[in-house]
Amino acid sequence: MHLKRAKNKTMKKTILSALGVVLLFSSCAKEFNQVYKSDNYQYKYEYAKECFANGKYSRASTLLQELVTMEKGTENAQESLYMLAMTEYCMQDYETATDYFKKYYSSYPKGIYAESAEYYVGQSLYMSTPEPRLDQSSTISAIAAFQDYLDVYPDGKFKVMAQQRMFALQDKLVMKELYSARLYYNLGIYFGNCTYGGNNYEACVVTSQNALKDYPYSDKREDFAVLIMKSKFELAKMSVENKKYQRFQDAEDECYGFINEYPDSKDRKVAEDYIQKCKDYTSTHKEVTLQ
Repeated sequence: MHLKRAKNKTMKKTILSALGVVLLFSSCAKEFNQVYKSDNYQYKYEYAKECFANGKYSRASTLLQELVTMEKGTENAQESLYMLAMTEYCMQDYETATDYFKKYYSSYPKGIYAESAEYYVGQSLYMSTPEPRLDQSSTISAIAAFQDYLDVYPDGKFKVMAQQRMFALQDKLVMKELYSARLYYNLGIYFGNCTYGGNNYEACVVTSQNALKDYPYSDKREDFAVLIMKSKFELAKMSVENKKYQRFQDAEDECYGFINEYPDSKDRKVAEDYIQKCKDYTSTHKEVTLQ
């Protein structure tokens, strides 16, 4: 009997709590609708600021989109536009946020939020960049945006963060190139993707060499060097006879260069095996000279 009463009491509390939430939500919704329909733009502005401060970004955005237009030319215009950009950023609509931050900076290049807006153009693009295997157009745009920020504000308050973001984005571009180079190597002798001639090992070498040139301080240099070495050896093996001698010599030189640069590499044994195989060929064959 007592257990039944306790259950009923708990159920009543649950129902009352749920009813309270519904009433509160209904009351808040009613209040927002009243603000939204109001012609008092100062009231809307203050309410939008309150919504933003309390993390009610959707409501803040709804009001600010109107205020950006209606408050143009007033003392509230700057903050309305910047807050609108930040609400979109906080709601993870990074594309829209980017547009609003750019609009703020172009409209108020000397404004109170100008530096932050310039930084957050890059930050918004940074947050929308995909994983390395996908198209990296937005990554390149984000790097350019952070560089623009550093050019304008070389000693700005976001300097360190902008630099860190740029390094992280460059690492993503490096990984994109590394995935591409590995793909070419793994495709090997498959010619179905070589629409314009050439072959996958050559493509691997070119992609890796370009990456080493474009990103000289990358921590993936050894990975690219391994792919170049392996691709040159495989390319020599599959070459026509009048190119084999020269390509085996080139592969041998590449292996020696790899060992010199990475003497403690886990792939040193691979390089040494390649050197011996290259020597085995060049010692028993003469270089073919084309007339």
